[in-house]
Amino acid sequence: MDPERLRTLLESVRSGKVDVEQAAERLSVLPFVDALGARVDTHRAIRQGIPEVVYGAEKTPAQIVEVARALRGQSQNVLVTRVDPGKAEPVGEALPEAEYEAASRLLWIGPQEVPLRGKGTILVVSAGTADAPVAAEAVGVARRFGNKVELLEDVGVAGLHRLLASLELLRSARVVIVVAGMEGALPSVVGGLVDKPVIAVPTSVGYGASLGGIAALLGMLTSCASNVTTVNIDNGFGAAHVATLINRL
Repeated sequence: MDPERLRTLLESVRSGKVDVEQAAERLSVLPFVDALGARVDTHRAIRQGIPEVVYGAEKTPAQIVEVARALRGQSQNVLVTRVDPGKAEPVGEALPEAEYEAASRLLWIGPQEVPLRGKGTILVVSAGTADAPVAAEAVGVARRFGNKVELLEDVGVAGLHRLLASLELLRSARVVIVVAGMEGALPSVVGGLVDKPVIAVPTSVGYGASLGGIAALLGMLTSCASNVTTVNIDNGFGAAHVATLINRL
């Protein structure tokens, strides 16, 4: 159930197309639905504007299938993150309508084209090729949430001229997500070039002293660019979620 469906239901009650008992029955399962090892929040779209998204990394294929069916039973789209190919195959066999993107590790059940709700473009900027999986997650999630999304790849600070060549694209975006590993310098550079919110995503890419992304995380948290805010290591999903909310304002 999302705000639009709730309004439609209430309008149907007011017009007499749906009686009170029928409406009460539909609303009785509104807060959550029990599934295998999960209590699926079917009320989240009404509270937060975005329905529950399933984190697939620690779930079995059977659990993913059950949660997906619970969401579809409530006429909700299904987005599952961090689904590796080994899980995607059995899930796809059980849910043939599911679409899987190996690059982003996202599994989706819903319309091919999601209606745009964002007011502008979310630009995802990736420092290097090694950061591509996290950038792909951010791009895929943002698109499934109804945003126009652009991707600018391989423009890290080791070759700053590559970034500056796309200055017009940077400045035209409404929200910028910057994905970088190593020392995590790119979000500060981007933040100094634009007058938009910049969401920094540190990745676990780099040699020993990068400490699995901690060096990039600390660098982004201590950015001198005041328009930069930071999510957790490799959290392309979280960045896309926050960017979506900003883009709807």
